[in-house]
Amino acid sequence: MSSEPAFEIPVRPECEYHDGGITRSGGTVFSLVPADGCVGERLGRVLDRERYTAGDWFDLPSPVYLVHDRELGTVFRVVGYDDRVELHVTTTTESRGLCAFYDALESESDVPWTVDREATEA
Repeated sequence: MSSEPAFEIPVRPECEYHDGGITRSGGTVFSLVPADGCVGERLGRVLDRERYTAGDWFDLPSPVYLVHDRELGTVFRVVGYDDRVELHVTTTTESRGLCAFYDALESESDVPWTVDREATEA
């Protein structure tokens, strides 16, 4: 369908590895917002699907998941808020994996979702 977002990735993050871990700069983030402003259990139901392996290893104000799409072999970060879901592109994220995740969220909803993209150069 032509009205669905394409999830084109204009900027990938640049990574710098050092003794203390990794520093990322730049990248692309997609914000997915349901029309009713309520993410609720929708995100949890998508992450529980057989297709995804997801881990939330950090004690942060909002849940941050590293998500692996087993069917497509792509990885991206997901941040869940009460009113939106953010998809953060990694160095290896594929657009079709982001599309599949969006489709899964839509299938868990009876309301439309809007998608905004923000790209920041390193």
